[in-house]
Amino acid sequence: MSASYWNQVLADGLTVPEDRPLGDLTAELTRMLGDPDPGRRDEIALLTLTAWIERGVYDDLLVGLGDGMSEGLRVGVETPGTDDVFRRSCSALVLARCLERANAHGLVGQPTILDWGDRLATWLLREQDLRSLVEGKGWAHAVARGADAIGALGGSPHLGAAELTVLLDVLADRVLAEPLPGQPPLDHGELDRLAIATLQLLRRDLLPLTVLEPWVNRVAGAATEAMAAPAGQDPFPRWNHAEGFLRALYVQLALTSRPPAVRADLVLVVVDALRRTNHAFLG
Repeated sequence: MSASYWNQVLADGLTVPEDRPLGDLTAELTRMLGDPDPGRRDEIALLTLTAWIERGVYDDLLVGLGDGMSEGLRVGVETPGTDDVFRRSCSALVLARCLERANAHGLVGQPTILDWGDRLATWLLREQDLRSLVEGKGWAHAVARGADAIGALGGSPHLGAAELTVLLDVLADRVLAEPLPGQPPLDHGELDRLAIATLQLLRRDLLPLTVLEPWVNRVAGAATEAMAAPAGQDPFPRWNHAEGFLRALYVQLALTSRPPAVRADLVLVVVDALRRTNHAFLG
């Protein structure tokens, strides 16, 4: 449909049009998630789908919508650097909204949630397009939006300690992954969003310190190893991701108004890790 059609939908307060089947409208909005024009992608497709999910328009169709978004995570993943990143990134964001709606109202069963989680985690670890703001095309931000979706997934009552532990490892693997040559660093809030997702997992109060301490030490170990690079080799690209994540996690734990039960002990673990990874900078 023309831009004027969707602009009228926006002007009508995002009321669902009655002149076309919901399925046709959804298919068109889904295609628009991959549009390089941020006006069509962000200001129409994302805004509309998010509003309709939150209003319950898709409550009876949420499984199908989430399945479609899960498929969108695979579009062009083998070819980073193309406009397909917008489809993947926006699919992750819409899937996060589907998960939040499902968590709040018990709309999706465990097998489907686990399937979405498997697809989401697989994509996030495979994603190699680390661009944030793409000139003239708006936000790609795949890692940040993937982190948001992992956080939403972690809020599902269908996930127990074992599944949350897997998600913790997915987040750590994403932080420590070596970017492809030419890809930018994660310096546009991605590490903070990964830390926020971690906090969402911790708020389930199912993960003991015996799991969390070695997990933190794994990230800290990568930072320490990076700073021990041979002379002439720049250690900071690898160090910055691990170190930046630990700092972001400390901020989340220290300042959150909804702390997990393990906060007091975990803060001590993170502080000890930061001492080790920042020893060269402590006066």
